This record gives sequence, C-alpha cells and structure tokens, in this order.
Amino acid sequence: LAGLHGLEHRLLHVVDEHAASLQVVHRIANRLVGNMRMLEHQFTMITARGDVSTVCRTSRISVLVTPRQADRCYNLLRSGGDVWAWLIDLNRQRFDRGEAPIVGYQELCRELATRGSFGELSVAGARSVLRRYSDAWFEAAKRRHHGQRAGFPRRRRSLVPVRFYNGTFKVEGQRVRIPMTKGRPELWIRLSRPLRYPPEQVRAITLLHDAGRLWLAVTAAIPIQRNDLDSARVAGVDLGII
Repeated sequence: LAGLHGLEHRLLHVVDEHAASLQVVHRIANRLVGNMRMLEHQFTMITARGDVSTVCRTSRISVLVTPRQADRCYNLLRSGGDVWAWLIDLNRQRFDRGEAPIVGYQELCRELATRGSFGELSVAGARSVLRRYSDAWFEAAKRRHHGQRAGFPRRRRSLVPVRFYNGTFKVEGQRVRIPMTKGRPELWIRLSRPLRYPPEQVRAITLLHDAGRLWLAVTAAIPIQRNDLDSARVAGVDLGII
C-alpha cells in the first residue's frame, strides 16, 4: 500500500511538471502569434471583425485617363509582365542546373529583394505578381495530383494585372492614387463612375487591361445584412429554359 502511495505521488509530480511545461509553451505560442500580426505585408483579407460578418465583393470599373496617364498605366502592366517573365526564366535556369524550382511566396519575395525594381512598379505591385505566379503553380500541382491535366506557368505574358492592397493606395471620390516605386511621381486616375462601396470598405484594387481598355477591379468587404427571415418559409424560383 505504501508503494502505491509513493507511485501515486510520483505520477502527480510528473503531471504537475507537464502542466507547467504546457503553460510555458502556450505563452511562447501566444507571443509568436502576436509578433506575426505585426508583419509588414499581409495578404489575407479579413472577412469578419468581431461579431459583424463580411463578404468580399469585386466591381470592375473602367478608368478615364489622359494619354500620359495611360502610358504610365500600361508601363505598370508591362512591368508586371517583366516580373512574370523573370520568374519563368529563374525556374528554367534552376531546372537546367538540376535544382528545385522556387515557387513559395516567401522564397520568391527573397529573390525579388535581390533582383531590384521593375520600372515604376512598386514593391507591392511586384509582390502581387509573385502571389499570382505562386498560386498558379500550386493550383497546377494540385490538379495534377488529382489526375487532372494542368500545366505549370511557363508562358510569358506582355501585360499582367497588378494588385495593390489596403494601405498602399488612396481613394478620394472617383479619383484613385496608384502606388509607384520610390522616387517616381504620383499617379492619379479617375474612375468612369462612382464606387459602389464606401472608401473605408475597399480592401484591394487591381489594374488590368481587357477588351482594349484599362480597368480597375475594386474589392471591398461588405457587411452581411441580417434580415431576420423565417427559415421555415420556403420560396421557389423558376429559372426558365436556357
């Protein structure tokens, strides 16, 4: 009986030490999470704040620009194409040397830091191209893993859309300031119609070319309206014949 009491005492001592170790681990983890929130460039869009749920909506609006502004906009898209071509050449050279390709977003950002700037394209705009390339590569790998036909990004593009996230651009009415690389003049463009969303809800803008025109895709986080509808009532919709 005395031996059992001694064994029980030792087991309780081990459990106490294990609990103390878990508390230390939780404190370190919480500290690391707090530091991660202070990272410079976060791409994850927040879709919920507190108890107010939101949903992301994107609206494409044509832009009104002068010939000089149009040239600068197209130069940004061409610089995006240069970043895309640089990524393709980078991994092609690594393949020829028998090295693994660089496809992770963080690794690509480190490579970009050693490469330098691309014309007037800002770092935020260049990183958006890196994100687009990385997503395309992993999506192709995922489809191939499931037995589907998919090709990795190996084709060059002359004009590649560039995206800018909240905090890098400015919206004033129908005017939008697109960030440029350091030391270059500001670029303001005018939208052909007012925004559907309040400026404080805008989370990202994407400059792109389609159908021979320049467009700005505006992404906003819209709060979900609660209408207190009766879930027991059912309504039918006739879609007709397509």
